[in-house]
Amino acid sequence: MPAPIRYSVQLPTHQVDDPEEFISGDALAEMARALESAGFDAGFVTDHPFPGDRWLAEGGHHTLDPFVALSFAAAATERLRLHTHVLVLAYRNPFLVAKQAASLDVASGGRLILGTAAGYLKSEFHALGADYARRNETADEAIDAIRKAWTEDGVEFVGRGFSARGNSMRPRPLQRPHPPLWVGGNSKQAIRRAVERGDGWVPFPNSEKFASRQGTAVIATFDDLRERLDYARAHAERVGRTAPLDVCFAPIGVDMFADHAPNAEGVRAASEELAGMGVSWVALSVPARTRAEYCDRVHALGAGLAGHA
Repeated sequence: MPAPIRYSVQLPTHQVDDPEEFISGDALAEMARALESAGFDAGFVTDHPFPGDRWLAEGGHHTLDPFVALSFAAAATERLRLHTHVLVLAYRNPFLVAKQAASLDVASGGRLILGTAAGYLKSEFHALGADYARRNETADEAIDAIRKAWTEDGVEFVGRGFSARGNSMRPRPLQRPHPPLWVGGNSKQAIRRAVERGDGWVPFPNSEKFASRQGTAVIATFDDLRERLDYARAHAERVGRTAPLDVCFAPIGVDMFADHAPNAEGVRAASEELAGMGVSWVALSVPARTRAEYCDRVHALGAGLAGHA
């Protein structure tokens, strides 16, 4: 029998046009408390430091810095896990990421889930001086460097554009050996990265239309996901991985961009099917026009999913 699904719900830090309502410190605290009191396991935020205007016009979004936003959520809660969904590794020096992540993990009492990805948005790569063509190699390197910074003293690691020749970091993360490090992406290369280097894999529902624009693989049906999960298991066997791999996925068939709140019955049905496939976490969004509506919808959805934990 599969383990119960755990849920991570988006904190709407992309609602930047109404700062007082959605992205002020008071707003973040209130919404994070709503997630915790409704029984959800984690709150997640996205990562877009400097997106291109064309992408924004086609439905993209701004957002707060993920570590700043999650720090406010951490200060307002006691149990809620703090989830980056996902942090683009190529945008940042990996040792700075390690420091930010360790600081948040310690300050929150050990609640960070560091979801990462190689990224796909060319305009943002160019603006930030990051190498789009080498993003996959950069992601591999960054994960290795972050893990070393979290767990070793006297780190020696030479990467593209940085060089540690005997460096150490304090504080180390509170979680041991380190916070869960999840790897996002639908491609087989991303799956191999998750299996070989990560604690979890984060695929995303993706249609043919968006896959071609984003340069990533299609996962439009449960069968698509099942095929990728089979590949992950086969690769784990090939490389001798025996540790379990968390899988976090947004349910196909639940409209994440609708104006109305997710239907608890539909979420529960999708979650049951996903759990049977080996998915351990489900990511959900709760659209709302006001902070009060967000909190009300979060509590209603939590009540509808009662018993999932």
